[in-house]
Amino acid sequence: MRLFLLTALTMLAFAANSILNRMALEDGTTGPAAFAAIRLVAGALCLWVLVAARGGGWRPLWQPSGAASLALYVLGFSFAYVSLPAGVGALILFGGVQITMFAGALILRDPVPARRWAGAALAFAGLVWLLWPAGGAAPDPAGAGLMAAAAFGWGIYSLLGRGTTDPLRATAGNFVFAAPLGLITLLLLPDSATPQGAALAVLSGALTSGCGYALWYAILPGLGSTRAAVAQLCVPVIAAAGGLVLLAEGITLRFTLAACLVLGGVLMASLPPRRRPKP
Repeated sequence: MRLFLLTALTMLAFAANSILNRMALEDGTTGPAAFAAIRLVAGALCLWVLVAARGGGWRPLWQPSGAASLALYVLGFSFAYVSLPAGVGALILFGGVQITMFAGALILRDPVPARRWAGAALAFAGLVWLLWPAGGAAPDPAGAGLMAAAAFGWGIYSLLGRGTTDPLRATAGNFVFAAPLGLITLLLLPDSATPQGAALAVLSGALTSGCGYALWYAILPGLGSTRAAVAQLCVPVIAAAGGLVLLAEGITLRFTLAACLVLGGVLMASLPPRRRPKP
């Protein structure tokens, strides 16, 4: 039950991240480079303070692969949403994350029960039904490529977190060493941020990214690669539900049925494999 509640809290943080990013970038006055750089710096400062306040040393954990994959995800995610609709972006992101993390599990020879494959397929089918754009127009190639890169970065970042023994210090190190990559990108591709956009980036970086990702690293060893991958398919459903509440729109039959498919598939994939009685 503790793992379930912490996972639900983490998925809420991920959904809030998506909403904050879209709120900041949708009017075009806040640029993706500025938002990503502020987000990474805010997360680094927040986590650095938490590591120091906890005691036992203030130095973050240096993990080059973790910092690089985090920067790839944050930057790719922000730049992709400039040209991609939210629904298509979510499909590419979470589809890519599934592929990356399931492939990683197979390479690392983690056991993947048949029920988990079926649950992942059912949940992703529900997500496609929920998010597939009307008319089926082809997405912008550049935006799709950036989101695919973000999906690969997040998948690798999540796989790296399976063996962490100090989630807070590891996440702090990833943000501290990814922040310069965000600042370099801002120097090379300069844009600006409004006060509202900067505030949203700080909130995203410090709370829903920094603290949310530390919590993610804390629960990953208990979830495993494939269960963690499938659990994330809940995020677009939560974000869509939050958007409906914020916009005071009615919940449609399509949303209800698709959400049931996604949540049912996640539940199926999360159940432990059946134990055969010993003869």
